[in-house]
Amino acid sequence: MKKSKLVAMTALMSGVALTMAACGNSNQNQTANTHFKESVPKKAIKKGGHVSVAVEVDTPFTGIFNDELSTNATDTEVMQYGDESLFATDDIYNYRKGGAADISIDKDAKTATIKINPKVKWSDGQPLVAKDYEYAYEIIANKDTASQRYTSSLADLVGLEEYHEGKANTISGIEMPDGENGRTVVLHFKEMKPGMTQSGNGYIWEQAAPYHYLKDVPFKKLISSNKIRKQPLFYGPYKVSKVVRGQSVSWVPNKYYYKGQPKLDKITASVISPNSVAQAIKSRKYDVMGVINSQWQNVKNTKQVNFIANIPLAYSYLGFKVGKWNAKLGENVMNDHAKMNNKALRQAIAYGMNVNEVYKRYSSGLSFRIPTLIPKQYGPYFDKNIKGYTYNIKKGNELLDKAGYKKKGTYRVQPNGKPLTIHLATMTGSSVQEPIIQNYIQQWKKMGLNVKLTGGRLIESNSFYDKVQNDAPEVDMFIGAWSLSSEPSQNDLYGKNAPFNYSRFVTKKNTELLDDMDSLKAFNKDYRIKKFHEWQKYMDDEAYVVPVANSYSITAVNNKLTGYSLKPSMSMGGGFPNWYYVGYAK
Repeated sequence: MKKSKLVAMTALMSGVALTMAACGNSNQNQTANTHFKESVPKKAIKKGGHVSVAVEVDTPFTGIFNDELSTNATDTEVMQYGDESLFATDDIYNYRKGGAADISIDKDAKTATIKINPKVKWSDGQPLVAKDYEYAYEIIANKDTASQRYTSSLADLVGLEEYHEGKANTISGIEMPDGENGRTVVLHFKEMKPGMTQSGNGYIWEQAAPYHYLKDVPFKKLISSNKIRKQPLFYGPYKVSKVVRGQSVSWVPNKYYYKGQPKLDKITASVISPNSVAQAIKSRKYDVMGVINSQWQNVKNTKQVNFIANIPLAYSYLGFKVGKWNAKLGENVMNDHAKMNNKALRQAIAYGMNVNEVYKRYSSGLSFRIPTLIPKQYGPYFDKNIKGYTYNIKKGNELLDKAGYKKKGTYRVQPNGKPLTIHLATMTGSSVQEPIIQNYIQQWKKMGLNVKLTGGRLIESNSFYDKVQNDAPEVDMFIGAWSLSSEPSQNDLYGKNAPFNYSRFVTKKNTELLDDMDSLKAFNKDYRIKKFHEWQKYMDDEAYVVPVANSYSITAVNNKLTGYSLKPSMSMGGGFPNWYYVGYAK
């Protein structure tokens, strides 16, 4: 996958957290939806036509059209038509040949060699060259860009940390044997990692950035530049023709695309409120639309539509703020005296979430509670013995009593006798989001916990992530969501140096386990699986982050379209179809 695990998902909050309202339990999930396919029927394809795609979000998209700077899932969704990953994969995300570039890993030499396909050109006709790949790393690692993509995992690349700290002007571990305008790059690593043969490993960046086009823009101004916001360049099948800021992007064929001329004349991706989705599907207002699962019963019989689906690598979660991000040190710093830095309190709150009941009430068999932070799709890395936190008010009360959270009237006080008010931040979504969150607040009240919404209401997604990323004091806990990478390493999400570790928890044990699962010893798969299981048990017990739900991701596709597939081998990366193959059937 082209994204590492860091895409903070607004879409998922309009999807999974919101589709907590649409859920079935895991047994229903196995039986109710076996008719879903991952691709629309394959037919002969004709040239031409305009496809309209709905972008389902209740807020304008940010419009940062650059992988090195963007962290928002909606921007990623809007970019999908041109934003192709460098490397192709098979259906289980192993690198394979035939992409915009090929990659080979040499464990003994501690290198990865990248060979760019000489046919690959940017949408302005300029060739994609070695410097474009190096430049992507420079954007991420230069402090002036304030990119959240810089991680300790990427810093396994020799010299990246020195460049990031301003101690070097170049990244010594990036070698370009044929020069900047050549098509070969050799990456030199400090340590080789077991996931490096698989896309989404977090140690190897999988995108390039157009150096010839952006080099004159100072790093500090890059994120606000029109060259990123209005006229971005891509090397995928389509190029941007028009941006209506925050509302829509129109795409036309990239005549320089290395696989050949794409079939469609135009694609327009436009924002639509989640509350309008069901009616828009039934009236076939758009050619491609994501189904909001709580509305499935309302739309499932729509004619002239193919419904395709998969279970994405994603989940929603409840996170507890126990520290702050120190930008100067580039690390999370935990506060031992933080309000939420009490394990019994966190566990009790987790026991107070009646997730399965919510699913029964709003169920279409499409969403389901998940027990651990490693989803089932990761196969043996998922620990099936962990049950997670099922609804148990009695257990929650016992934990709070034992930990000294005594009741004074309706609500409990802190062990030091001071009042306890817990502020929960969560995002707006469809019409069912508010009642679900209010339901959880009522459950917590049954245990004597006074939980209030940050700011008194659900928060618009851009403001939500601004508060969560910047450790706003009015956020004690939050419901967020992740789109995950196809390689299961957890360092980029929960490591000491991970900006995306939004709970800001740092413990010696967590660091040890994260290091172990990515160590040289972990080239032994059995050892790596064992460490993943240990980490899941540890995280389940500590409850700094409590997994909540995942769900089927369903897409309604005009039945006149063909070539639309969610299979990884047919993808451009990031879980999106390769639009080169999409067109109208003859």
